[in-house]
Amino acid sequence: MLDTALSSLAGLPAFLAYFALAVVSVLVFVRLYSWVTPHDEFGLIRANNPAAALAFVGALIGFAIPLASAITHSLSLLDCAIWGLVATVVQVLTFYISQLALKQLPQRITQGDLAAGIFSAGCSISVGMLNAACMSY
Repeated sequence: MLDTALSSLAGLPAFLAYFALAVVSVLVFVRLYSWVTPHDEFGLIRANNPAAALAFVGALIGFAIPLASAITHSLSLLDCAIWGLVATVVQVLTFYISQLALKQLPQRITQGDLAAGIFSAGCSISVGMLNAACMSY
């Protein structure tokens, strides 16, 4: 039984490395995403704007799903980091394309338009799921 426990713990350094990379990737994504969007997500969320919270959490989930796939399927930390970067780019592009589909999306989110927040979150999560599936090479 002790051998089994020690065998399990042998994977701890890899777990810690990938988890640290995941945390850093999420922080970088959050910073970049909040920088490229024209509205202040955190200010709006602090002001109790549910549309902004939904849109932002949708983007975060839409990023985390492919990041989890990258962690699962990557060959190394560098490979994982590269695919995490791809997931970041895809989510940022998703926001820009969503703006084309729903006019004045950032303004509507800023005004608390819940439908706009749900639309944005749904686009982000849907694209994130497709992105993750494409990473299962």
